[in-house]
Amino acid sequence: MAGQGTVALELFADVTDLDAVVVPVGGGGLLAGMAVVAAELAPAVELIGVESELYPSMSDALHGRSRPVPGGPTIAEGIGVARAGVLPREIIAALVDDVVVVPEGAIEQAVNLLLEIEKTVAEGAGAAGLAAVLADPPRFKDRRVGLVITGGNIDPRLLASVIMRGLVRSGRLCRLSVGVTDVPGSLSRVAAIVGELRGNIVEVAHQRLFSDLSVKSTMLELAVETRDREHADRIVEGLEAAGYPVRRSDPS
Repeated sequence: MAGQGTVALELFADVTDLDAVVVPVGGGGLLAGMAVVAAELAPAVELIGVESELYPSMSDALHGRSRPVPGGPTIAEGIGVARAGVLPREIIAALVDDVVVVPEGAIEQAVNLLLEIEKTVAEGAGAAGLAAVLADPPRFKDRRVGLVITGGNIDPRLLASVIMRGLVRSGRLCRLSVGVTDVPGSLSRVAAIVGELRGNIVEVAHQRLFSDLSVKSTMLELAVETRDREHADRIVEGLEAAGYPVRRSDPS
């Protein structure tokens, strides 16, 4: 705890006018150490710990909830701790304002935003602080907030999946199922419409078997790169206006 608390020494030396600091919580050593420093150097700063909703061990301990953590696969492996540290819990209970839990989706979004906007590679645990801000914007609105990014140890394949899923969630990559007559030229006509509307087809497949269309028809499965959701909507509208039935697959 003493060693990890030096993060707060550096933070408050660099930034003197913070309103809040959000810190990822696993066993609690980092937050507890920082809380001791904050109590001396910046007692007015609100300290908030953040955990994944799959591993709310510190939150449960502070609220006297004795239950097994939900557990399971989490993108925030670094804070996927089933039991809070005993001494950190005592310090956090005394000095920290709040410990919140965030959904996995918010952590994934935070990893993607840190990479895309800040050009910073963060593992899930490292991005948990930003996830807390994303999950509760009113709490942090118009406040100067310090986020502790605790590491960048993320598997490249997992990071690639996070990036692609982020494109899908933002509407910049969509999947369209377009019903066409199974004759030469059908694909080129659909591709022409998508191209005229400035969409970029990055993947295409014909689905002839697993479809409820006529046996003389086929389903074109298109992965289309777009600017945003509104742009994707215009492409769908353009295809439908040309007489093609379209089904768009969006993440739930």
